[in-house]
Amino acid sequence: MSRIATLTLNPAMDVSTGIARLAPTSKLRCTLPRYEPGGGGINVARVIHNLGGDAVALYPAGGPFGEMLQRALEGLGLPQLAVPIAGDTRESFTVDEGDTGLQYRFVLPGPTLTPDERQACLEAIAALVPSPDYLVVSGSFPTGVALDFHDEIVALAQRIGAGLILDYSGDALRHAVERGGIHLLKPSLSELSGLTGRVLESQVEQEAAARGLVEQGAVEIVVLSLGAEGALLASREGVERFCAFDVPLCSAVGAGDSVVGATVLALSRGWPLHEAVRYGMAAAAATLMLPGTGLCRAEDVERLFRKG
Repeated sequence: MSRIATLTLNPAMDVSTGIARLAPTSKLRCTLPRYEPGGGGINVARVIHNLGGDAVALYPAGGPFGEMLQRALEGLGLPQLAVPIAGDTRESFTVDEGDTGLQYRFVLPGPTLTPDERQACLEAIAALVPSPDYLVVSGSFPTGVALDFHDEIVALAQRIGAGLILDYSGDALRHAVERGGIHLLKPSLSELSGLTGRVLESQVEQEAAARGLVEQGAVEIVVLSLGAEGALLASREGVERFCAFDVPLCSAVGAGDSVVGATVLALSRGWPLHEAVRYGMAAAAATLMLPGTGLCRAEDVERLFRKG
């Protein structure tokens, strides 16, 4: 069994298509759709799988899209544990506008999870043999999941001895930072700004905010995504900046998940933190090069990593 487990509480079937230009009321003739399994933790597991690693993806699934999600992951050869739920797994919809190069992402709400369904997700993780070294929890909280469910996730990670890797947003992120117990956190700049309550415009402000999370003991490692400006790493060893790779932009879907997936894979292989984050940056750049909801290819990641 994998040394890495991912938990996606609100997975989705990602549907992507293209069109010349969006317009209201008109019938819009789209290109053939692509269907791919999605949701933060599932994307992280897919990235790890693409890079030759092994991760088991745990997620709740129900309805037609839940069945489709399971079949899609089976087709990829990705280890998975689907927890049956009464509700229907959601779909998300991405449209690439050919005339402008713009991308539109329509994110639908997910099903409501009952207390028993939430508990079943935790029990599935606890039952993994051997226990994972890293537990990645990424993506949104679906309806019916209160913020204090995160406390149960932290307690589980501590009980099984797994380093907790988080990629949350909004209230869930704030709650997680207040509770602590996080090995690695990957916020975006806007998310970190939301935590501090102010816009972090300068490098000094960004570094102080990231370093503050480490100093207060909430997080051991912060990998701050800065988009075209690269990334910032904060840990007990200090702060370091990474430049973004110069690649053509096709789609931003899954870039953040690629950072998380490649970084945790490298850490699981015993790589130094600096190299692990650089590997994550290469994976994000490789994902940016692909259309729709495609995720990084190993050959692109290796080429960028060696070049960088």
